[in-house]
Amino acid sequence: MEDLVQLEKPGRGIALLRLNRPQAANALSKELLAALRDELMNVKRDADTYVLVIAAAGGKVFSAGADLKERAGMSEEEVIVAVNGIKETVNRIAELPQPVIAAMNGSALGGGLELALACDLRIGANDRKYGLPETTLAIIPGAGGTQRLARLIGPGKAKALIYSGQLLSGQEALNDGILEYSTSLEAVEQEAMALAEKIASNGPIALQQAKKAIDEGLDTSLSTGLDIETGAYKRTVPTADRLEGIRAFQEKRAPDYHGE
Repeated sequence: MEDLVQLEKPGRGIALLRLNRPQAANALSKELLAALRDELMNVKRDADTYVLVIAAAGGKVFSAGADLKERAGMSEEEVIVAVNGIKETVNRIAELPQPVIAAMNGSALGGGLELALACDLRIGANDRKYGLPETTLAIIPGAGGTQRLARLIGPGKAKALIYSGQLLSGQEALNDGILEYSTSLEAVEQEAMALAEKIASNGPIALQQAKKAIDEGLDTSLSTGLDIETGAYKRTVPTADRLEGIRAFQEKRAPDYHGE
């Protein structure tokens, strides 16, 4: 049996996690979530991973969200445990120190979109569908969707999408601010890797500190956010990478950063 989550290292500083359950629309079963949490821990601990890309096998659906066949046989208590399992996994993505790109090479629905919302950047396909349709099943997004979507695109747009259960095309999701990029289905992963290569060429410590400053600052006042930014900047100053960046600029060459 193939691994439900595959970890690849396609380039220097880049890790690629691939959801690998295409026969079930990459639905987030308990087993897949457990495998994903294990691989996320491996990525977090890997000093040679500067940026993570999350993609999916199959080419049609990035993830349909919760495994409803699995959910159908659960008690009410088991449903809550299952939802919390998705939320815990999604939170681990958000908490990774490295930048994370969701390469949504297919539709992302419900928990599948919630997973992508926990990433730093999202690339989708023009002709695929994206949304949080949980209210059509008489439930609500339970893995962070109500919170992350509202923070990303504003409460009004988030309420309209969640209340209606409307699904958006990639282009519509781009226009609403859910995606940073939308392209053809065939080009999603290629564009994600090109973006990952560009990010991975920059200073790894600086990338992590920039992410920390932005994410932590968003939940505070501007004054506190500026203090967080100052602290993050200070962590980049005593690094070998900073000195390498200056030398490379002076010598008119590409820098060679090592996260030191």
